Amino acid sequence: MDWWLPVIWAGLIGVSVALYVILDGFDLGTGILFPFAEDHERDQMMRSIAPFWDGNETWLVMGGVGLLVAFPLAYAIIMPALYLPVIIMLLALVFRGVAFEFRSLARRTGFWSAAFAGGSTVAAFSQGVILGGLVQGIHVENRAFAGGSFDWATPFALLCGFAVVSGYALLGATWLIMKTEGEIAARARRHAKLLLALVIAFMAAVSLWTPLAFPAVAERWFTSSNLVFLWPIPLVTALAAVLAWRWIEQGQEVSPFIAVIVLFLLGYLGLVISTFPYLVPRTLTIWDTAAAPASQIFILIGTAIMLPLILGYTVMIYWVFRGKVRHGESYH
Repeated sequence: MDWWLPVIWAGLIGVSVALYVILDGFDLGTGILFPFAEDHERDQMMRSIAPFWDGNETWLVMGGVGLLVAFPLAYAIIMPALYLPVIIMLLALVFRGVAFEFRSLARRTGFWSAAFAGGSTVAAFSQGVILGGLVQGIHVENRAFAGGSFDWATPFALLCGFAVVSGYALLGATWLIMKTEGEIAARARRHAKLLLALVIAFMAAVSLWTPLAFPAVAERWFTSSNLVFLWPIPLVTALAAVLAWRWIEQGQEVSPFIAVIVLFLLGYLGLVISTFPYLVPRTLTIWDTAAAPASQIFILIGTAIMLPLILGYTVMIYWVFRGKVRHGESYH
């Protein structure tokens, strides 16, 4: 039980983060693409994400609460280490949410459009910086954070920030291809091709940087015993990128979005392989930071009840509001 409970909770948190990245990624990406559209086109772009955007953030809450309850020591170390980018991300999400609601009521939408685009971009960049700060490691002494407030501010973390912004914009572009039509979809298709090339470049840069800068990552990927099992991952990633490009050029609507999701999941899998089982990379594992088994079991019972309800509601919403959002249509 002491061994399996942290593994179960690590899996639940990992799935929650993956669902958040994919589901909130496309609506953050839609906001990132706002500056490239006309004002009347922005209305249609917002309508395409209106039924989904606030529910998508449920998975961020679940991941954060799961970390606090199941791995309190990791939470106590990670939060002070990444306090500034976490606070900036949360404020950006709040500002973005306010802009989403106020824009539909305002007579002049310019300010709220800029707020929505800015909040989306800052939130995405902050998430990338948080990711980079975790991957590069946190200074820990005596099971407590012993670093400075700006340890996260490194070139690698900033690279990850720009990579996540590009990735979310790509998700948003393929979402618009799938959910809109006319000039919006045509522009999104052009953006998707440029963004796909940029995302592949960022993935290659991170893939080269991490083993060169962090010997533990190089050992994980390039020892002969591991390489036998792990070599298909970059191969499948390249195949997903090629298929995404081909489907975008062919004018397909749903397939590019699915291919980009697969691309994200493969990149996420690569990061998990590079760091697992460390929750505070290269310092503390999931077993080192786990709460008492009784606490994990108690919250797991509640999660077992609520998680199917949340998943069912999410599936229902995406099914009910399937199809394209055409000019003049609204969910409200």
